[in-house]
Amino acid sequence: MTEARDLEWRDVPDPGLESAGQALVRPLAVALCDLDQPIIRGEAPVPGPIALGHECVAEVVEVGDEVSGARAGDVVSVPFQISCGDCGACRRGLTGNCEAVPAHSMYGFGVVGGDWGGALSDLLRVPFADAMLVPVPDGLEPVSVASVSDNVVDGWRTVAPGLEERPGAPVLVVGGGALSIALYAVDAAVALGSGQVSYIDTDPARLGIAQGLGAEVVEGPPPRSHGSYPVTVDASSTLEGLHCALRSAEPGGRCTSVGIIYEPESALPLLEMYTRGVHFHIGRAMARADMPAVLELAAAGRLRPERVTSRVASWDEALEAIQEPQTKLVISR
Repeated sequence: MTEARDLEWRDVPDPGLESAGQALVRPLAVALCDLDQPIIRGEAPVPGPIALGHECVAEVVEVGDEVSGARAGDVVSVPFQISCGDCGACRRGLTGNCEAVPAHSMYGFGVVGGDWGGALSDLLRVPFADAMLVPVPDGLEPVSVASVSDNVVDGWRTVAPGLEERPGAPVLVVGGGALSIALYAVDAAVALGSGQVSYIDTDPARLGIAQGLGAEVVEGPPPRSHGSYPVTVDASSTLEGLHCALRSAEPGGRCTSVGIIYEPESALPLLEMYTRGVHFHIGRAMARADMPAVLELAAAGRLRPERVTSRVASWDEALEAIQEPQTKLVISR
């Protein structure tokens, strides 16, 4: 992406190994993140130029002499955040806050994420190969788990802690903004044994996907509140949706927001949250820490991310496909 709504392929020098702990990988399937479309349209504060793509499954092409966990030919999932695996933050599972690299180091975000390149490339350098690369279990197709690098994990982490505390607990997901993450949250909640998953959205296609995943669907804009749930998820990217998710959390319940609102200041119903003791979390996923659990669920057939995919396009179709609105686009080599 050179600037908003302006995309092109560029020839650049191949990356090479810069240390013995690095690897070079060849992306096989690249998923467009929910944030990529707003970035491409110029609606998010992430300027070009950007080498796009940060969700991918790849084949290992070459490894440095000190890499022991991967070898040429392995099929791996590559987390979107750069992490060393050994600093204090990484050891606490906060792999998106790695202390060994500049803050917010990520693939596919241009100057915001640093000069790491993007997954829509012939080759990608992985700096901490043993810490970062996660083997894709046998039997899983790259296109089905391409988004595990970010969005699938993002959906999973909104519901997994609450359902671990309260097995079988009802879950509410308010969709409409983070399009695929909301649906991955539904899929994860069902996979983790929620006894009731409710999904709110205005889009018939996404409502159909959610229903197919096992959710009870509610068509229309988010109401002021929608019952009382131990676990709620805001993926709406609107204040109305966020307030609905917060007000629908039961006393002591958990609400996680993944629908980014770009207003610098947003009002919250703090008094209601205070009186009911709502636990509210907002922030980026720590992808690498959670990827093994998500891939394990997918390998067991309990998580079905391919059902969220709205289009699989070839590498040659990528330039055209990226510019069309999609719930979830996967580009396959």
